[in-house]
Amino acid sequence: MRGGSVAVVGGSIAGCATALAVSRGGAGKVTVFERADAQLRDRGVGIALHNDRYDELQSAGYVAAEMPWAPLTRRVWSVRDGEAEHGRAVGEQPFPFRAYNWGSLWSELRRRVPEEVDYRSGALVGAVEPDSDGVTLQLADGQRERFDAVIGADGYRSVVREAMFPGLSATYAGYIGWRGTSADVADLPSDGNDAHNVVFPGGHCMIYRIPDGVGGHRLNWVLYTAPPESEDLHPDLRTPTSLPPGRLNSELTAHLRALVADNFPPYWAARVLRTPAETTFIQPIYDLEVPQYTSERMLLVGDAASVARPHIGGGSVKALQDATALEAAAVAGGSWKEIAEAYDTNRGAVGASLVALARRMGSAQVENTPEWGAMGQAEFDAWWQAQNSGSDRNSGFGGHRLK
Repeated sequence: MRGGSVAVVGGSIAGCATALAVSRGGAGKVTVFERADAQLRDRGVGIALHNDRYDELQSAGYVAAEMPWAPLTRRVWSVRDGEAEHGRAVGEQPFPFRAYNWGSLWSELRRRVPEEVDYRSGALVGAVEPDSDGVTLQLADGQRERFDAVIGADGYRSVVREAMFPGLSATYAGYIGWRGTSADVADLPSDGNDAHNVVFPGGHCMIYRIPDGVGGHRLNWVLYTAPPESEDLHPDLRTPTSLPPGRLNSELTAHLRALVADNFPPYWAARVLRTPAETTFIQPIYDLEVPQYTSERMLLVGDAASVARPHIGGGSVKALQDATALEAAAVAGGSWKEIAEAYDTNRGAVGASLVALARRMGSAQVENTPEWGAMGQAEFDAWWQAQNSGSDRNSGFGGHRLK
């Protein structure tokens, strides 16, 4: 890597962090290929970062105090209780997190990518062709470019991963996440610094404030449950896909509205149902593990390497941690082989453990939900301890410690 040419496929949070990592690691030429030609900063979904993870990533130089964030201090789990406005709390937990807006966090990382990095928007990589001492990228416009190494930061449908492990793709977990954001942040309970989990048979919805990117806040929510059973459901969720804002069909929209109206306390039902259609979308939930994070002159970071269900909040956090580990390996390694081996040893086991933990969380919180209505704090604490047994003390949300 030192002095050589490196291509980073994907230019979102994972791609920007990776470009920063390999630049610091000594790469002579870095080129980022981002398929989107629109502004990525327009993505407004929320990211929550545990305070301990923030301290680690801030020390490593990947996040900073000036990046807009909102404090989270407590998580409240509530169930509908008749017509009680806010329902009934079945459990409360300390929740020392910082909430970010995906778009503004990406903007801050993009600004930190060195000027000498060639960041190309609207550049779609169609194929990746490795050989013994380099990798050639085939672009959608017909151009071919060769690099000493290629890093896949291109998400769960990674073209780099396909070149490394043909046919290996993400597996549908059987349920989806509805996501939405709105400006409906007036009169939030407490001081507005709580994360609220509304629970119901077959799922839950997490709701919290995030920065809006212009000095205020937005309400961010994600609701996990199985979609309606329908042969006409589009798209086929078994194949890695997504349904962007404003594209929900009438069947999905009606299912969401009925579920919320029937299962949410009135206050939270109103907040979710008032969310504009143009900021509401679905995210099918997938699992993915790879045999290893590296192969020849190719390497994977973020969701390209492993996809853990979002219940642990590990997506963007893990991508940043991957980049940090890659930088450390590049600085210490004397050859590409040494860099790749050190990186794979560091991150492979972490990725596998995150996927396993997220599956366990998904089972407990969506696929095999408890009798929420029968719970009080003591029952909730026992349930929480059971699903987190043997895991990192912070792993219920926010990723693992840096290694």
